[in-house]
Amino acid sequence: MQDHPLAGQVAVVTGAGRGIGRAIAIGYAAAGAHLVCAARTKAEIDDTAQGIRDTGGLAIACATDVTDPEAVEHLLTTTVEHFGGVDLLVANAGGNLNTAPVADSDPAAWMATVTVNLFGVYHCIRAVIPHMRQRGGGKILTMGSGMGHHGRPDASAYCCSKAALWMLTRVSAQELWEDGISVNELIPGPVRTRATRSRDDDSVFGIGSEWIKQPEDVVPMALFMATQPATGPTAQSYSLMRRDT
Repeated sequence: MQDHPLAGQVAVVTGAGRGIGRAIAIGYAAAGAHLVCAARTKAEIDDTAQGIRDTGGLAIACATDVTDPEAVEHLLTTTVEHFGGVDLLVANAGGNLNTAPVADSDPAAWMATVTVNLFGVYHCIRAVIPHMRQRGGGKILTMGSGMGHHGRPDASAYCCSKAALWMLTRVSAQELWEDGISVNELIPGPVRTRATRSRDDDSVFGIGSEWIKQPEDVVPMALFMATQPATGPTAQSYSLMRRDT
């Protein structure tokens, strides 16, 4: 069990086709979990799931748009039908479609950012609750951001969506602790992903003294959060940022 602390547990990871979500899915599988890899792009999650199976793990892919509540319900139904239940949810899918000051922002892009980062997670939490209650408990990890705690110019939609997500995390934890379901936030800090990898410098992150991570660097914290006791921490924010600004 020390080598496989998630042995037999069923984990759903959204945004599992690339970046942080893919790294966490692979890391959880290496720890013994059965994985359901979800994202909009089927080819990417198929690749993640196949990679897990190639190393002896159990994984399926389920194409899901988290902004569509019916698609999210289908994701959870598929999970339960295939693996018998769900123990872990990593609500990782998100994005930033607006990078302009409020005065110059595109309302459609602003709302789309909030929709995926906030409502997408809301749909996932709401859909997983009855299945975790039937299981007798579970753990939900939301993917927060330091920008949701402190803000940053030209990123109002992203900052507001992540700030609201932190409140959703806390309130959900308050509502679910009696069910043995913990809900906590993971703040990765700046991570090199497809959107930033092409840059030759770190100015894209706007914080030169920060720890610039690879997606795999987030996995130990995600694993720590997934392996806490059922009566352990909830409504907490765990950050991998080096500073609080």
